[in-house]
Amino acid sequence: MFQVAALVKSLTNPLGLYIHIPFCAKKCNYCDFYSAVYNKDTLSAYLDALKGEIKKWGGTIHRPIDTVYIGGGTPSLLGEEILSLVDCINTNFTVLPDAEITVESNPSSSGEFLSFAKAAGVNRLSIGVQSGCDKTLKILGRTHTAADAVNTVQNARELGFDNISVDLMIALPHSNLQTLKGDIDFMLSLNPEHISAYILKVEQNTVFSKKYDTLGLPDDDAAAEQYLYMCEALAKNGYNHYEISNFSREGYESRHNMKYWECRDYLGIGPAAHSCLDGKRFYYPRDLQGFVKEPKTISDGAGGDHAEQLMLGLRLSKGVNFDEIYGEMPQNIKKKITLLEKAGYIKVNLPHISLTNSGMLISNSIITELLEDEDI
Repeated sequence: MFQVAALVKSLTNPLGLYIHIPFCAKKCNYCDFYSAVYNKDTLSAYLDALKGEIKKWGGTIHRPIDTVYIGGGTPSLLGEEILSLVDCINTNFTVLPDAEITVESNPSSSGEFLSFAKAAGVNRLSIGVQSGCDKTLKILGRTHTAADAVNTVQNARELGFDNISVDLMIALPHSNLQTLKGDIDFMLSLNPEHISAYILKVEQNTVFSKKYDTLGLPDDDAAAEQYLYMCEALAKNGYNHYEISNFSREGYESRHNMKYWECRDYLGIGPAAHSCLDGKRFYYPRDLQGFVKEPKTISDGAGGDHAEQLMLGLRLSKGVNFDEIYGEMPQNIKKKITLLEKAGYIKVNLPHISLTNSGMLISNSIITELLEDEDI
């Protein structure tokens, strides 16, 4: 009976697979993601190690894959190698016929790479546009222009891609509601199915962190005003605000990223890639050479506990059912929820709660407040 139950679980609970490509031709001024300088020899050695890990995990985990996300870094630097990489995944895992297969692509990517991606079976593109203003793109350290973004999306459409996401960054240096409106209008002109929108956060050890005082960033109130303006503008244009930083047309939510927010299982392969499998979290160190020489993972404790379910679930506009996570809601939590509702930060239909757009701006503070009494 146990073997039958395990088999049923494996067939009805598919995994998400994340593949990290840690190479960039040039690091952007705001970026603190793990990446290394690109060259062909290093990429070749990395792909050998990566495919070895894919083969190892494929022979260990006998569960189908229903989402694949190839991120970075700059996956479009793979060129024709995207074909052999996806083939390796298909050879070693059971990738379901309707799987969502995403690859991140720079707007300066050649049409040739997009052709290779399409031939490999990629059916969703995530394009790092960020802004429609060339001056702003230069400040950010991006290597593309607004015209490049237009051409890349046009090339993708001509190749048959019908699920395209674009990145939009807000609260940028010297920005205001007028410049934001220009960027939103530009994104809408690309007619994407999905928009990921992020408030710029200056991280340590980035180019921006070294010249923070001269960046001309909007203050917290102005950044919040931009966020709320963006939420309203995208909603008016048919984009559902389904997660704090993500908007989509109906049916085009990122199926892969939903796994993270709903505490479902996923496997990440590559330096700095994280995983959550069967209630356990682990990750690969941020070490490209170590991965090439001897890939190994480090345990990161348990995953999917009550606090994590609440924290991640509240990122979603649909919110959480408190009783499903904790059982009956304690009175002290009900009092806090009542106060947060009166302040306009949450919507309440007990036991269901969700954040408003204003609440999403201070989600960390709200979650901290709710988790203060972690005897629940």
